[in-house]
Amino acid sequence: MKRINPMNVIDNSRIHSFHIWLIFWLFIVIMFDGFDVVIYGASVPLLIKEWGISDVTAGAIGSYTVVGTAIGAVLFGLLSDKIGRKNIILLTTFLFSFFTLLAGFAANPVLFTIFRVIAGVGLGGVMPNVVAIATEYSPRRVRTAIVSFIFCGYSAGAILAALTSRQLLPTVGWESVYWVGGIPLLFIPFLLKSVPESIDFLLEKGKEEEAKKILAKIEPGISSDGEFEKKEKVKEAGSPIVSLFEEKRAFSTVMFWISCFSAFVLIYSMNTWLPRLMMEVGYDLSSSLAFTAVMQIGAIVGTVVFGPIVDRLGFKKVLVPLFFCGAIALSLIGFANSTFIAFALISVIGAASVGVQNMANAFVSQYYPTNMRSTAVGSTMAFGRLGGIVAPTFVGILLSLNLQPQYNFAAIASAAVLGGLAVLFIQEQHSVYYKEKKQSEIINEDVAVEK
Repeated sequence: MKRINPMNVIDNSRIHSFHIWLIFWLFIVIMFDGFDVVIYGASVPLLIKEWGISDVTAGAIGSYTVVGTAIGAVLFGLLSDKIGRKNIILLTTFLFSFFTLLAGFAANPVLFTIFRVIAGVGLGGVMPNVVAIATEYSPRRVRTAIVSFIFCGYSAGAILAALTSRQLLPTVGWESVYWVGGIPLLFIPFLLKSVPESIDFLLEKGKEEEAKKILAKIEPGISSDGEFEKKEKVKEAGSPIVSLFEEKRAFSTVMFWISCFSAFVLIYSMNTWLPRLMMEVGYDLSSSLAFTAVMQIGAIVGTVVFGPIVDRLGFKKVLVPLFFCGAIALSLIGFANSTFIAFALISVIGAASVGVQNMANAFVSQYYPTNMRSTAVGSTMAFGRLGGIVAPTFVGILLSLNLQPQYNFAAIASAAVLGGLAVLFIQEQHSVYYKEKKQSEIINEDVAVEK
């Protein structure tokens, strides 16, 4: 009877229609994640005007929303190992879509904040499980590129939010962009059909036939009467999060958390306040929303260009310089007298914030073993979202102090410096991919000696 190693089948597979549809629908989910985050920043000036709230209060609402995402990242990262990653993706997509839609009907800041926090729980839970599924089902040779591409959806959604906001906010009002955010409710039946459950989860639950059907879509010639290779089950003591700090991974885990914290400070500072910050420099609301779109274009270009380079050079050689370039661009943006130069600097900031985080998601998911990927990504992003909690209120306070715009941008730039240093200190020699590479080299050497 033929033995089946599911990871070998996936690692060595070619790209099939199965992969294309999976990438497409995961891209769409992440696209509306990005859409949801940016519409708040775009609608803030109108919310302040309609409800008479202060910059600090508006920032606090943004922070409360990110508290929800942090809760969702931890809660659903842990639950995925119990009820399945596919089920979590379906549930969280419903949550963030439905409550974003309801936010468009909120009559006051309190109700609006409640709906935004619940939507945030869904947003926080969907991302780590999308990373885990994308990582598990991507062929090894293009894994980083695929995961990074899927997370370009975040930037595509942010661009869609900026363009939609430019059209709808002046004419229909702030509510309309939140109604658009409910569209993913229509996609849930398609996600149910196209997104597979984790192979590891299915085998753990004894659903071998279902696992074979999924693998047959990846490798049509796979034997239907084959038997799966049995993996030795290792009982984890205590919380799954504790395992992230075992086997010499503790220091790198902390560095991942700090780098993610820094990236989220950049992302939420800019997504929540970029239109307002550029209005402080002297641009009107319409032009400021164009900067939001340019920032996300920079994020997409940075991810698409640097994602494949990561596969060749390694994560640290790409992410560290990008973080530092972002710090320089942020420090200079307040001095830019030319719109063209400002656009160029904003695009660099996009690559160094959202773009870096897209690639860092792949970094985290490949660093840890398969059985703890959702926990690793979920806990990293949960800690990172503390930066998202701090950032909107922090920038709101900066704006209330009436400082020169250059000082506001320089304060945000310090997060990029911290992020670059954190990635620099990550110890790759303790990662799963490093150990697998070394093991493969030893096997190849043994084969060469036998020949």
